[in-house]
Amino acid sequence: MVDILIGEDVIRDVNLMIFDKDGTLMELYHYWSQMVAMRAKIITERLKLNDILLDGLMYEMGVDTKVGRLRQGGPVGLKKREIVMQSAVDYLERNGYKDTYGLCYEVFAEVDKLSLTMFGKLLKPINGALPLLDALHKKGCKVAIATTDRRERARLAMDFLGFGDKIDLIVGADDVKKPKPDPEIAHIILNNLKVDPLSAVIVGDAETDVLVGINAGLKASIGVLTGFASFDDFKKITSFVAEDVSRIGVSG
Repeated sequence: MVDILIGEDVIRDVNLMIFDKDGTLMELYHYWSQMVAMRAKIITERLKLNDILLDGLMYEMGVDTKVGRLRQGGPVGLKKREIVMQSAVDYLERNGYKDTYGLCYEVFAEVDKLSLTMFGKLLKPINGALPLLDALHKKGCKVAIATTDRRERARLAMDFLGFGDKIDLIVGADDVKKPKPDPEIAHIILNNLKVDPLSAVIVGDAETDVLVGINAGLKASIGVLTGFASFDDFKKITSFVAEDVSRIGVSG
């Protein structure tokens, strides 16, 4: 058991820390803006779309290039891959390009494969992520990842960043039937690691992450300000908010 420190707050007797991946342990916009751009570029080339439709396609998938951030409601980075892909299909259909599901499916798979050779460009850890994971691991606290990404892609990303040997379990969108904020993803982790919910804490950059913890009856839910939600967003649902994971300490 460890104690988790956030400013003057202390969360005592914690046996498991559950982390979201994108926006919590690794930079959100840096990763997903490039992934969406590659998807949109290939689709644009194959359908011979103009630059206006290219920007619109990226926006519908969740990237606002004008302000340089992900859209608050996603879908990319927040919802599962199939929803992001369907948003592209729907946008293309609204603009007169019908029956593009097969094309989008093919392009998404192509970019997935291509991205595996580009982790050095795509992946950037959040400040303090490795020291926190290392401290938890050394003190015997279990660590899990609950992500809207696919489990295998998440595992490869965590290994590339040097986090893999400090993580006990990764559960992805392909492991659950119900997306966040449904507590299913937390229940899978708790059951697999045999941890009582009242000794588990979740950390995430989106309100849906915090709500997973609340809905699963976890000991505490911590919001970090490195992704989707603001301080005011989090304060409506949790008393624990940190600037980033570097502001979370471990003792015990």
